[in-house]
Amino acid sequence: MELAHSLLLNEEAYNQLGEVQKAEFIFDWLRYLEKLLLATSRSDVKEKQKTLVEQLLSLLNSSPGPPTRKLLAKNLGILYSIGDTFSVYETIDKCNDLIRSKDDSPSYLPTKLAAVVCLGSLYKKLGRILANTFTDTVGNILKAMKSAESQGRYEIMLSLQNILKGLGAAATPCHRDIYKAARSCLTDRSMAVRCAAAKCLLELQNEASFMWTTDLDSVATLCFKSFEGSNYDVRISVSKLLGTVLAKAIISKHPGAATSRQNIRRVSLEEVLELLGTGFLRGSSGFLRASGDMLKGTSSVSRDVRVGVTQAYVVFVSTLGGAWLERNFATFLSHVLSLVSQSHPKVTQTQIDAVCGRRCVSFILRATIGSLGEKAQVAAAKDICQAVWKLKKVVDVAASQHMLICALQELGNLIHSLGTTAAPLLQDSSTGILDSVISVIVHPSVSVQLAAAWCLHCIAVALPSYLTPLLDRCLERLTVLKSSPEAVTGFSFAVAALLGAVQHCPLGIPHGKGKIIMTLAEDLLCSAAQNSRLSAQRTQAGWLLIAALMTLGSAVVSHHLARVLLLWKCVFPVSPKDLETEKSRGDSFTWQVTLEGRAGALCAIKSFVSHCGDLLTEEVIQRLLPPLPCAVDLLTQLSSILKTYGSPLKTPTLVYRQRLYELLILLPPETYKGSLSAILKELAADLTAPDIQVAASTFLLPPLCHRDDLLLLSPLLQETDHRFIEEQLLLCNGIACGSLEYDPYSIYEKDVEGNSVPKPLPPTLSLISSAVKLFGVLCAHVGEAQRLLILEQLLDSIKHTKGARQQVVQLHVVSSVSSFLKYVAGSKRNLGPEEIRRPVLALVMGALESPSPLLRCAAAEAWARLTQVVDDGTFTAALAQVSFDKLKSARDVVTRAGHSLALGSLHRYLGGISSSQHLNSCVGILYALSQDSTSPDVQTWALHALSLIIDSAGPLYYVHVEPTLSLIMMLLLNVPPTHAEVHQSLGRCLNALITTLGPELQGNSTSVSTFRTSCLLGCAVMQDNPDCLVQAQAISCLQQLHMFAPRHVNLSSLVSCLCVNLCSPYLLLRRAVLACLRQLVQREAAAVSEHAVMLAKDSREELTPDANIREVGLEGALLTLLDKETDQRLCHDIKETLNHMLTSMAVDKLSFWLKLCKDVLAASADFTTITCVDTMQEEEGDKGDDASVLTTRNDDRSHPFTNPRWPTRVFAAECVCRIINQCENAHSAHFDIALAQEMKKKDSRNDFLVLHLADLIRMAFMAATDHSDQLRLSGLETLLVVIRRFATIPEPEFPGHVILEQYQANVGAALRPAFTSETPPDVTAKACQVCSAWIASGVVSDLNDLRRVHQLLVSSLTKIQAGKEALSHLYNESASTMEILAVLKAWAEVYIIAVERHKNHRQPLKTTTCSEESVRNGSHSSDGLRDLVHTDLATLSRLWLAALQDFALLTLPSEFASQLPVEGGAFYTAETSENAKLHYYNSWALILHATALWLTSTGFVVADPDEGASNLSRPVTPTSMCQGSSSGAAVKSPEDVYTDRFHLILGISVEFLCSLRSDATMESITACLHALQALLDVPWPRSKIGSDQDLGIELLNVLHRVILTRESPSIQLASLEVVRQIICAAQEHVKEKRRSAEVDDGAAEKETLPEFGEGKDTGGLVPGKSLVFATLELCVCILVRQLPELNPKLTGSPGVKATKPQMLSEDGSKLVSAALVILSELPAVCSPEGSISILPTILYLTIGVLRETAVRLPGCQLSPTVAASLQALKGILSSPMARAEKSHAAWTDLLRSALTTILDCWDPVDGTHQELDEVSLLTAITVFILSSSPEVTTIPCLQKRCIEKFKVTLETKDPMVQIKIYQLLLSIFQYPNPAVSYPYIYSLVSSIVEKLQEIDKRKPEDTTEFQVFQEGVKVLEALVTVAEEQHRAQLVACLLPILISFLLDENALGSATSIMRNLHDFALQNLMHIGPQYSSVFKSVMASSPALKTRLEAAIKGNQESVKVRIPTSKHTKHPGKNSSIQLKTNFL
Repeated sequence: MELAHSLLLNEEAYNQLGEVQKAEFIFDWLRYLEKLLLATSRSDVKEKQKTLVEQLLSLLNSSPGPPTRKLLAKNLGILYSIGDTFSVYETIDKCNDLIRSKDDSPSYLPTKLAAVVCLGSLYKKLGRILANTFTDTVGNILKAMKSAESQGRYEIMLSLQNILKGLGAAATPCHRDIYKAARSCLTDRSMAVRCAAAKCLLELQNEASFMWTTDLDSVATLCFKSFEGSNYDVRISVSKLLGTVLAKAIISKHPGAATSRQNIRRVSLEEVLELLGTGFLRGSSGFLRASGDMLKGTSSVSRDVRVGVTQAYVVFVSTLGGAWLERNFATFLSHVLSLVSQSHPKVTQTQIDAVCGRRCVSFILRATIGSLGEKAQVAAAKDICQAVWKLKKVVDVAASQHMLICALQELGNLIHSLGTTAAPLLQDSSTGILDSVISVIVHPSVSVQLAAAWCLHCIAVALPSYLTPLLDRCLERLTVLKSSPEAVTGFSFAVAALLGAVQHCPLGIPHGKGKIIMTLAEDLLCSAAQNSRLSAQRTQAGWLLIAALMTLGSAVVSHHLARVLLLWKCVFPVSPKDLETEKSRGDSFTWQVTLEGRAGALCAIKSFVSHCGDLLTEEVIQRLLPPLPCAVDLLTQLSSILKTYGSPLKTPTLVYRQRLYELLILLPPETYKGSLSAILKELAADLTAPDIQVAASTFLLPPLCHRDDLLLLSPLLQETDHRFIEEQLLLCNGIACGSLEYDPYSIYEKDVEGNSVPKPLPPTLSLISSAVKLFGVLCAHVGEAQRLLILEQLLDSIKHTKGARQQVVQLHVVSSVSSFLKYVAGSKRNLGPEEIRRPVLALVMGALESPSPLLRCAAAEAWARLTQVVDDGTFTAALAQVSFDKLKSARDVVTRAGHSLALGSLHRYLGGISSSQHLNSCVGILYALSQDSTSPDVQTWALHALSLIIDSAGPLYYVHVEPTLSLIMMLLLNVPPTHAEVHQSLGRCLNALITTLGPELQGNSTSVSTFRTSCLLGCAVMQDNPDCLVQAQAISCLQQLHMFAPRHVNLSSLVSCLCVNLCSPYLLLRRAVLACLRQLVQREAAAVSEHAVMLAKDSREELTPDANIREVGLEGALLTLLDKETDQRLCHDIKETLNHMLTSMAVDKLSFWLKLCKDVLAASADFTTITCVDTMQEEEGDKGDDASVLTTRNDDRSHPFTNPRWPTRVFAAECVCRIINQCENAHSAHFDIALAQEMKKKDSRNDFLVLHLADLIRMAFMAATDHSDQLRLSGLETLLVVIRRFATIPEPEFPGHVILEQYQANVGAALRPAFTSETPPDVTAKACQVCSAWIASGVVSDLNDLRRVHQLLVSSLTKIQAGKEALSHLYNESASTMEILAVLKAWAEVYIIAVERHKNHRQPLKTTTCSEESVRNGSHSSDGLRDLVHTDLATLSRLWLAALQDFALLTLPSEFASQLPVEGGAFYTAETSENAKLHYYNSWALILHATALWLTSTGFVVADPDEGASNLSRPVTPTSMCQGSSSGAAVKSPEDVYTDRFHLILGISVEFLCSLRSDATMESITACLHALQALLDVPWPRSKIGSDQDLGIELLNVLHRVILTRESPSIQLASLEVVRQIICAAQEHVKEKRRSAEVDDGAAEKETLPEFGEGKDTGGLVPGKSLVFATLELCVCILVRQLPELNPKLTGSPGVKATKPQMLSEDGSKLVSAALVILSELPAVCSPEGSISILPTILYLTIGVLRETAVRLPGCQLSPTVAASLQALKGILSSPMARAEKSHAAWTDLLRSALTTILDCWDPVDGTHQELDEVSLLTAITVFILSSSPEVTTIPCLQKRCIEKFKVTLETKDPMVQIKIYQLLLSIFQYPNPAVSYPYIYSLVSSIVEKLQEIDKRKPEDTTEFQVFQEGVKVLEALVTVAEEQHRAQLVACLLPILISFLLDENALGSATSIMRNLHDFALQNLMHIGPQYSSVFKSVMASSPALKTRLEAAIKGNQESVKVRIPTSKHTKHPGKNSSIQLKTNFL
């Protein structure tokens, strides 16, 4: 194929190819040529133009296929428009000659058609250049049309359209001729020709004004005619033509003066609407030719005309636009409603017609009003409401009922789509919407009552706050007007509809309503018999209410179940005998009422079973069953009752049957085993009943066909935007569409299709459909003999009927058998013996050859299911053989289509059936069939079957890929475009092939690349196909290709194709576009977005005007589409696509995305609602400016988004949150304003989120203050995210402030509306969360500013103090629980923060850098915040405790349910406890933390002053936990109260932590651990834990589990902190016991004291019973996780392994340090014996950490873990146990071993020298020397090694190490016990003195050496102090010369370096200090050495000179020396 890519056709290569390849080659060349011509320079084209034209024209004669001729023509047009045009006339003549040719043979046809297409293309491209030739051309073409067949007429129409397009006004001379020709084509028998003619006329009307002036009437009539017998595509095209022409007639200006002589009249709107109305009402029979039957009123307008006109209405309005509709809405509405008024009896003469007519009117209203913006919709709703008021007053009920129904349904839909934005509309008393709707409820017509009830349902779903008031109002009317039949019916409908709305309102209704409704229903049922005028209505109303009540779910129903079951039992007679007496007694009316009641009861029980499944326990099922046998008995008697009483009972019996069947379908068949055969007989009778005349195949069969096979049938079965009205065309005229009046019980059901009205079928149809379903189930459950009997009986019933009846019976029987097979296959049962196969086969076989395509589809599915159920290879093969034989012999279309599909279906359930031989024969036969061009139907079915086989055969199909591909390509290139269905099947085959090839398509082998090219060419052919479904196929094929071989799909052309079809009128095409886009953007979002924008900029006309890609990019276009789209699946795909694009691009295109979101949110923000941002703005001064930006619209330019609806705005607000999240993972500058500004300066293209903070706040503000509640929630969520992310970012211009501070007025203003009384609880709850986040964020430090937001929380607190009673009664009690808990949680968060800040400020400030001012502010705010909370703390603490107690009760396992308080808790009611649980789960953790902090702050000591008498309006005292005795609870000592509270907090925490659910949030776990920490901060709870060992162990085990299951370091640290506190508690307890024992046994001997602490006398620790053991386990777990080398099992040896020491991460270090602290505390909890048994472990771990982490750090610092282990060592060594008598010896031994271990660390192991830090090890040794008892370290061998280590290290050159060593030695030398210190002094002093003398010789250079000297001198000085009298003189004599040697005289002092000067000062100071102290020694030294003396004197003298000058500096120089010596000794020693 590469050879095809050249400018001229490569004829050499072309001639070597076979037929199919030639066609492919040409097509590929032409595709390439089109791109190449546009890219080649004009001169190059001219050079080769002649050859090219010749080549192209020669192709005309080679009979090119439809796609080829289209491309060929296009290329000719492009070629002439770029190159020279002089030869174009020859070309035109040549084409005209070809068209004139007399050759009529089929082989010549493609050439003629190609010539026609070329002419169209040339005129379209070259336009007026060719004006002089066009009359001949058009004449010639029109002449040719007279003799052309359908394909010719089709192409000629399209060609004329192109000619008109190219010539524009220049074509006027031929307008009339073309008009005449197109008129005849518009009613052509070929649908494709009609479509083409409509397109041609649409082009014509642009210039031909007569079409919308003088000939307007005839154009309209023509269009009505064209609708007759039309298909969907024709209706779309012609309605577009009609709508456009009519719109043009209205908006066209008066033509110019030239034509004004013709006196063209203007057409008024009324006339146009009258014209459309005529078509709707009278169809195409026109105005005058009202034939006789018309006058008699018998003929009815065909449905397709009515549907077509309906679509024309919509096109008409959408062409005129939204603004026009707003202006003329009242006129339009009254006209459209009048279409179904009684003045046109034709439309509503039968109920069936009326239902269809109403559907059309509803569709017109929905499609036109639905596209308006929200404000316009509100205005429209007012107009509709006016119409309802007017219609209600009409006296004649029949006249207005249908108009009323349409108006009410549209009003409901409107308000439903407006959601809570409709609130102002309903509050507007002048409109009185609610009054008008409720007043219609008592209308005499049932249909109108139902419509009004449904309208109320919509209002309640849209505005949940109206649900309860409406329910109350209807219940009240129902009770008052119980004696009016209309009121009983109407208001019961309304109540049922409102109960159905509860499922859509998460906030629910108060629980008590269930009881009221139940009581009312019982009352209605009991009083039904009292008044015969009301019996039927009351019976129906009673059961309807009960059935609707069931939708509220088990929580409500469980309370009324007993009463319902009792009523159910009483409604049926007890025994068959009673039924007999009933039969003998009743009359027609009683039977009517009885059947109504029993059907109602069945419906109520069905509703119960489907909505309250969890209540269906064994016991309940047993109580449900008794009436069933009787219900079945009545079923069998119905026919005889019907015979007796005649037609009045016909409908009631039908309804009764259907209800019973529906209930039985839901119950397991085992429950009514005894009645199976009786029911089956009845079912068989129903299915073959003689009186059913109409075949409702479209309702019965689609569920029984396979989804993919339905694609074969008319597109009506597929989803389109017009499905709502198109549905009626699927039915024969005798069948009605579904409508609410057929089954009032469906009013409370959740509708399947989203928000539209439920559309139950008429009883006859729904009876059949229930019977079919039930038959499938029962037939599988009866015995095999009976099964055979029933099937044979059904088979016979088909044979015994004739004609149309036979078709109906066949339809029912086949449906039932399909249903049976489907059930058997689904439940994995078996069919039974072989005899049963025979009747089934015969039935299915008959249906396979049925003329109804739908029945054939169902039969093919059943055929395949049969083989699946039998599951026997030979049987399957035999079935396949039957099909083979039929296909070989049969010639008729039906048989061949049916059996080819049967073959395809066989494969579907059995995979690659069996052998490859079988596959070969299948494929061979289907190949042959699919080439049968005489019958497109057979081709379609055969290709579809082939696609099924390709799909299921998988790898087996590889051998057939090549021939199949060439077959598909051949057909694609040759099948005429008029046969769109063949192309659709071809598309499915290609798709299946691509899937089969899969990832292999990426390969490079020749065969693969040939396959790939063919696939791409196939897609290209389909993309050019005029049929939208074929284009959708092409897109999904390309999507598959892009998935498997992305490199080979041209992304830019694919994206352009997607953009062009983004707003296609075809739903399936839009879906394909979005499914593909969604996949593309997951991989390469940026590329897709760029291609789309490039394309929009390049192209002029291609893109649809609706998608404004040029301005707002693809993303903006998708958002616009999302706003208009109603299809749920599409909306979901659009959102997904946008989310993927946002994820991958938002950070790079930040401004763009934020602007998009802002435009959407601002486009409809109604700013009149927020005139002032903040009442306190005057005080703000400058701060007000930023806030006022939000209230003024600064730009009046037109927005790219006009009035987006609220769901779109909600999505935009969610996008803002997503953008912020995306930025979190990107550059840090997004959240750092200083850095962002700096980077923006460097490169202005840089863009950071923090620079858009004002926009973020503005968007959140706009959303949070909107009318729509969902948008308010999203806005508050956005605000919350903004506060959390930006709270800590400092404001660079005002140090000490943060950037959010300037927006505090906006935050306050955004929050305030959420706290008004009418705000729903979910919004208030969200706002509380934002309030607490704002206060806690610390953005505002000034208390007065904080007070505004704080005040909002205070107001909520006041509101909730009254507990669960006081809150709003509009919603379910759980909603008030949610609000109360949200408020308490918010307060808890604020209190926790206040306490934390207060704590941090009490600790001394570690840094002294912050300015005084900020300290002042800080402390002010921290205490201030605490004071703010403090005022309400008494109330809060009580409420918190109550909430925790509720939570504790709710989390009890279900077996304790009986012990729970009957009336519920403080904040939840017992009935709503299930719903309330969720809210408690969301908020308990913070409340627990706050309560623990509060209890801590009281210290568990003072009893609350008003503990007993609460000052609340209703005491919210926690329901007492131990309700043993009622009186006992009243008087509790404070101790008991505290114990209860302690156990409450502890219990909740342990219960939560010990079984962490996977969804437990980090926040909850942390809060819970912090609560435990706070609890254990005070002595009283510690004493509780200390004294209860089991409790402590339990807690430790729980914490151990938390540490194991949660990796987060913060959680592990918090857990360790709790462990430490538990150990402290245990220590305190042990100390306390020892102390009290000593006090008690003071006189007795010490020996007799019992041992306290763990390990008692034996020292044994029992796992599970020992606190210490549990703690060790936990610490080991932490340590080994951080340092695996500590685990001997891991390292493989118990000894010390040489590993390199390592630095841990910061978190790791913290964890290890915390664990070591705990370890060092453990010995104190043990008895002496116990301490001996744990000491080795503790020492091993502590020294192990030291060894593993002793890393050398610069400046000889110690790593945090080393510091911690040294601290721990010190703790262990100084433990009292080391000195206790019983343990002293053992401890000494163990400590010596430990010291040895440390000393061993130095020695090389395995010959390698470890790089341990000597300073760390020496410090450890020093700790040992100083902290343990002398006998540990003074044994000679150890002491010698220690001294050795010091000696060696003293020799190091590193001055920092020397400094450290001097410091360590200083502490050792000063040790009071000479036995310890002297050996060190003896061994080390001499070398220290030497070192110091060396310094003198070397003259130090830097400060470290100076410090070394300082430290050395300090050591010597200390020695002097320590030394005994007699040795002192020697020491001073050593020290003085060293010091004096550093003194300088005054000359040297001037020139000395600063270091020398410092040394001088230091030496002098020390001398001054020593001299007086040891004067005698001093003098003797001076006397003995005059040199020293003179030097000293000179220095002192020099010093006095300079002292005046250098007073200030000397101060400064002294300090660094002092401060910079790192005072390690204070750390450990």
